[in-house]
Amino acid sequence: MLMHALRPRRERPADADTPQAVRGGRGRRRVAIATVQVALLVGGLGLWQALASSHSIDVSFYGDPVGTWRQLLDWIHHGTTEGPLWQQLWVTLQETFFGFAIGVVLGVTCGIVLGRVKLLSEILAIYIGAFNSIPRLVLGSIFIIWFGLGMPSKIALAVLLVFFNVFFNAFQGAREVDHGLIANARLLGASRLAVLFHVVVPSAFSWLIASLRVAFGLAITGSVVGELLGAQQGLGTLIAQAQGYFNPDGVYAGLVVTTIVALGAEGAITLAEHRLLRWRPPRQTLEPET
Repeated sequence: MLMHALRPRRERPADADTPQAVRGGRGRRRVAIATVQVALLVGGLGLWQALASSHSIDVSFYGDPVGTWRQLLDWIHHGTTEGPLWQQLWVTLQETFFGFAIGVVLGVTCGIVLGRVKLLSEILAIYIGAFNSIPRLVLGSIFIIWFGLGMPSKIALAVLLVFFNVFFNAFQGAREVDHGLIANARLLGASRLAVLFHVVVPSAFSWLIASLRVAFGLAITGSVVGELLGAQQGLGTLIAQAQGYFNPDGVYAGLVVTTIVALGAEGAITLAEHRLLRWRPPRQTLEPET
């Protein structure tokens, strides 16, 4: 023990905790995580293709990555039965963006209003809970009866999915506003409308931004599910037709296109979130053990 105590200790490098070293460590960690993610994807696809090539699984039921790739190339070069692939993608994107925009506006407005008006929230709570508990597929079928097979029924389903996600975040964000800030604003002579726009909305903004990534995915889900229930064009129509013809490669190809669009939108929203929330101080949290 004495010899161990007298042994000279190794000093940490002076630049171990510099910002450059920290950024370098984070960069290496991100590269390592991305490498593992790609390896898992390649390994999974490779195993799937190996099972299909060795006839361990029935390709007519489970498909294979090569068949899915060929289906995508066929859609890109020769189009689909409903027209060019980009046209089907554009129809789904229109339904998604309209549903996302309308759902966000309605969710933010209703969430903040009900979050600040307690009596109104207590009156409408039972109706909001009951409406939110209805299965979405049932409502999608009702929307098709009401609005037909065109885009309005898909937009309505997307609006519904986005609305509740954004509404509950906006409602909670409005409830979590610091009462001291509101009291100070009123002492300075701010009106209720000024308090709402200059205190409540900025305070709830971080809650809203965090919900947008999930909301856009829900908008895509609403559009595609609505097209699966009944439509004339769109990615969901391609998936439904492939299912009807027992073509698993067509189903997977439609899912691949939908996933790429969803991931691209999520990346764009994440980038916007980082830029819009630069003012927020970094959170001091303990990192989990690796």
